[in-house]
Amino acid sequence: MRLIYNTGIYLYKCLIHFAALFNSKASDFVKGRKDTFPDLKTFRGNIGDAPLIWIHSASLGEFEQGRPVIEQLKKSWPEYKILLTFFSPSGYNIRKDYDLADHVCYLPMDTPGNALRFYKAIRPDLAVFVKYEFWYNHLSVLKKHKVPHILISAIFRQDQVFFKWYGGFFKRLLKGFDHIFVQDQGSRQLLRNIGIEHCSLAGDTRVDRVSDIAKQAKRFPEIEQFVGNSKVFVAGSTWPKGEEVICPLINNDLPEDWKVILAPHEITEGHLKDIEKRLELTTIRYSKLEINPQPEARVLIIDNIGMLASLYKYGTLAYIGGGFGVGIHNILEPATFGLPVLFGPNHEKFREAVELRKRGGAFSVSEYDDLNDVFKSMLEEKKYAAAKNASRSFIDENKGATDLIISYLAGKFITRLQAKQ
Repeated sequence: MRLIYNTGIYLYKCLIHFAALFNSKASDFVKGRKDTFPDLKTFRGNIGDAPLIWIHSASLGEFEQGRPVIEQLKKSWPEYKILLTFFSPSGYNIRKDYDLADHVCYLPMDTPGNALRFYKAIRPDLAVFVKYEFWYNHLSVLKKHKVPHILISAIFRQDQVFFKWYGGFFKRLLKGFDHIFVQDQGSRQLLRNIGIEHCSLAGDTRVDRVSDIAKQAKRFPEIEQFVGNSKVFVAGSTWPKGEEVICPLINNDLPEDWKVILAPHEITEGHLKDIEKRLELTTIRYSKLEINPQPEARVLIIDNIGMLASLYKYGTLAYIGGGFGVGIHNILEPATFGLPVLFGPNHEKFREAVELRKRGGAFSVSEYDDLNDVFKSMLEEKKYAAAKNASRSFIDENKGATDLIISYLAGKFITRLQAKQ
């Protein structure tokens, strides 16, 4: 099985190099790894014998899950250096200058030679993997050299290879972790079913992250002026397919005392103009809001990146995009403000979406009629209050994963590492 795995990695490496000739993301993937080892050698030389914690995130979403842990590690043990690695360009390109990491780079491809060379270059004292990314050679090298490594915010499903009769090769990777922190009880039970007891229920560290964001949410006086006393439908991270559903609602069924804040996922000029053409109500872009407020405007289109997480504070009800594609965007951000959340049908792999639906704080919509029905139900005071309470209670009950992880690390590893210094 090891031979098959390594052959697969080499084939993937060849394919990605070929794809880099035509695809910009694949090109970033290849070019970004070109100087990884020389840069790591310089980094390790600069920090000398300082203790090092390696944190790996597949992409941007996993980074956001790991971020509360990184922040708490730096706060509690500032003498420890942080190496942050990404597999995907979408994570690296956005967070390569993250200020709490002492060095950020791509994870080298998981060949036996790369894994050993990577270990020798950084010599980590502790490794933290976020949610998933089970690279056999990297994990095997950590195990061989007795480097403690844990998995946080993990979530497992019955159909994964670990739980198949032929999954022994991959089960050994899970057994090699010193501890696994899972998001839900179902994941913990799946691990116990295959004999893995070094796991515990902690929850999703993203809940701690969005709670912190909510506490630090920025004020936007110009948006407050736009909103006034109106109720607000916030449509965040929308894609064209979802906009085909929500635009008719805005045009035909939006009550007079409601306004809309719409933040598309992609803010190209072509996409913004397409949204404006779809909408029959008066719209205004955020970039024009201060210059020409237009009191008659009912729809505010956000034409920048970085504001959305704070905008939910002005919301009454939220729609989150992505659910008509491979999956939904972050529903925890509106939920932390107590907003009922709507999203598309492709959400079953997102534990927070499934759970929030069960509680009555979230609703799945597949077409305009679904959206209209849910929206009308949220106009009823009792139903709205119940959904709002469900969102708030879900967030409150799922806080604290970061503290559990940090407490474990403090007692199990950090104290031991400090004693060795």
